[in-house]
Amino acid sequence: MGGDGRDRDFTDVGRALAAPARSVMVGLLMDGTARPAGELARAAGIGAPAASEHLAVLVASGLVTGRARGRHRYYALAGVEVADALEALGALARPTPVAGLRRSREADRLAAARFCYDHLAGRLGVGLAEAWVAQGWLADPEVLALTDAGADGLRGIGVDVDGAVAARRPTSRTCLDWTERRAHLAGALGAAVGTRFLDAGWVTRTSGRGLRLTPSGKHLVREAWGVELAPGPADAGPGRA
Repeated sequence: MGGDGRDRDFTDVGRALAAPARSVMVGLLMDGTARPAGELARAAGIGAPAASEHLAVLVASGLVTGRARGRHRYYALAGVEVADALEALGALARPTPVAGLRRSREADRLAAARFCYDHLAGRLGVGLAEAWVAQGWLADPEVLALTDAGADGLRGIGVDVDGAVAARRPTSRTCLDWTERRAHLAGALGAAVGTRFLDAGWVTRTSGRGLRLTPSGKHLVREAWGVELAPGPADAGPGRA
């Protein structure tokens, strides 16, 4: 990532994402977690030798890093800038086919609430950003700049606002949500909000990338900001596949 004014060669990144198995792997890492090679192989439906080859390609491209932990090697996205680029690219990519009730429910949970690396995304992330703009906590939906009222309000629910403001990365910025096609809050403030929601038990991680809004989380976002996560097709009733 440089600012030398030269054109960029996208072919390495394009080749790295060209295999369906590698697409599944980076998708699973989009929540900012580090996962062992075996878990990524199972998610992609491939064996360990093939997974090692695919992961080597992703590491060589600079999209993913690998680190040994004991007997296992864990893989994660190379940084927040990679997650941001993939999230924006997701808005242009075709959705993967969903077959079966279980996968349909997983897809809807992902669209409802998830982490985009370290900040809240999906209908939850977009809903909070829009509600906080309407409430005057964030200024300008194109920027999502933190206001004084927003700093006080977020401190009131335990968000580490001061730490976010002091961080070396931008305090707040927009991130295009690939499922909602609207912006959610990113930057150090977005990360601080995501951390607070997780630590407070307002959201919990599911088995994949998705998040589940807990009863206390549902009550908070509904009563404080009028955010209601409408059920998706998979939750509309029995018999939906």
